[in-house]
Amino acid sequence: MGRKDNQSYYDEFAAWYERERHDGYHRLIDDLEVDLVSRYGRGKDVLEVGCGTGLILERVAKVARKAVGIDLSPGMLEQARARGLEVSEGCATELPFEDATFDVVYSFKVLAHVQDIRKAVAEAARVVRPGGVLLLEFYNPRSIRYLAKTLGGPQKISDATRESAVYTRWDDPETVTSYLPEGVDLMEWAGVRVFTPAAFVHKLPVVGSALRKLEFVARDSPLSRYGGFLVAVARRQEQAADDISFRNAEAIG
Repeated sequence: MGRKDNQSYYDEFAAWYERERHDGYHRLIDDLEVDLVSRYGRGKDVLEVGCGTGLILERVAKVARKAVGIDLSPGMLEQARARGLEVSEGCATELPFEDATFDVVYSFKVLAHVQDIRKAVAEAARVVRPGGVLLLEFYNPRSIRYLAKTLGGPQKISDATRESAVYTRWDDPETVTSYLPEGVDLMEWAGVRVFTPAAFVHKLPVVGSALRKLEFVARDSPLSRYGGFLVAVARRQEQAADDISFRNAEAIG
């Protein structure tokens, strides 16, 4: 699936994307991710790769010094611009920014759908400043979410299309680590959705409230490696910008 195919998929998804994103399970996932970005991005220059309709970027913009987003879907970006956000059309493997532009670069629900993943990670590393942080989220096969997806099958993103229409990859922690280019060090893992067996349980008053608390604790615990959404928290080494080249794909294997 090429870039135009991905654009068509997400343009179609745009109309449905926020249908259930404002409460329950989906709100929890967003809260966990926004909280993580805020930890590193408060008062900093931040880039979201794959900002979609701007749900997360809008919240991050309230704590960051500058918050910028890119996405390949014009349909998604139309909604992000309606929120008054600074966004532009772009691809994860060819970020339209100069080297060392941001303090924090983060990407959620995106990298699992990028085929040339090493190039995408290298691009994220290129545009972050020395000492800056990368928050890179992947889909984890060592998780309850993977089991649920395997049993439940691909869900609908519109009346005519299912999730299976887009390329999707699942990466365990060891494989994710291998994607980091030279000059970028893994700091820690954050695990999003460690315990949640299915989205509907967050609609149950007592169970949902208890599970929400557990998910926040588990995100930063040793259990993080079993999060359905596995976030690699990495830092670009403190070196002069021209000491590390992230442009040459051959240099990162």
